[in-house]
Amino acid sequence: MIPMMLLMDPPGHTRLRKLVSRTFTVRRMEELRPRVGEIADELLDALPPAGRVDLMAEYAFLLPVFVICELLGVPAEDRDDFAGWSNTMVDNQSAEASGAAMVALTDYLKDLIEKRREKPDGALISDLILVADDGDRLSQEELVAMAMMLLIAGHETTVNLIGNGVLALLTHPEQRAQLQARPELLPSAVEEFLRWDSPVHSTPVRFAAEDVEYSGVTIPARSVVTLSLAAANRDPERFADAADLRVDRDAAGHVAFGHGLHHCLGAQLARIEGQEAIGTLLARRPELALAADPAELVYRRSTLVRGLTELPVDLGPSA
Repeated sequence: MIPMMLLMDPPGHTRLRKLVSRTFTVRRMEELRPRVGEIADELLDALPPAGRVDLMAEYAFLLPVFVICELLGVPAEDRDDFAGWSNTMVDNQSAEASGAAMVALTDYLKDLIEKRREKPDGALISDLILVADDGDRLSQEELVAMAMMLLIAGHETTVNLIGNGVLALLTHPEQRAQLQARPELLPSAVEEFLRWDSPVHSTPVRFAAEDVEYSGVTIPARSVVTLSLAAANRDPERFADAADLRVDRDAAGHVAFGHGLHHCLGAQLARIEGQEAIGTLLARRPELALAADPAELVYRRSTLVRGLTELPVDLGPSA
């Protein structure tokens, strides 16, 4: 089994998190903000001046791929393969397809790690190779698992944050108008998108180590347990009018990034990407419009993530 931190409990989880958190700091993520904004501008520059495009394929998908590949140190020419393997592993593909994608990605990461051992480039994989705590270092297997987790968590979820957030605004014109009039609301708006239409709708499965009673129901030992983050984020006992989208809401306390010791290491990077991607899009394409019936939009077949396969939009004139 790949030693992926997301699927581990203490003490193994504690050890890996301690090592990785030394390189994955909030300060380092904030230093990436200008580059994220540049990538957003570059992608928007590449769009046609007007007409219809699939915003998922041409923008929401590409921006996080470019960011995570630059962060990890993946060469630009390998981005498409890198993202393709990730998609296959996350979507409900056949076991054969998912297995083949995992083997291909694992082999690629092993090769990349060896190259970075010989020639460090200052990117995150190079830093993870060098990080140590009282002589403890990440093993080869742990390095591969960490890079794989960062790819999937740092790419897949942010693609859907951007797509779901843009769709939310296109189907709620009053909220869009409020955000365009008050761009300082962008940080709270992104938190609301994360809460209202969570890009990850369930946790990885867990197993009950013993009989557990919850809300009057006994969960027998050895039962498989899946928790719905999306349902928790719409809990009316936690959020007033939970079904309503409000870009000025204080959505603090949502669990889109998990909770406790498994809270997402890359949460700040995801927030930065969401803010820069959506804010830049609204500023540069203020008349963007949905080019499909919302009821006919298709979501990916996945038990883990919630995201659109396509988001057809009419660009409108650029600002």
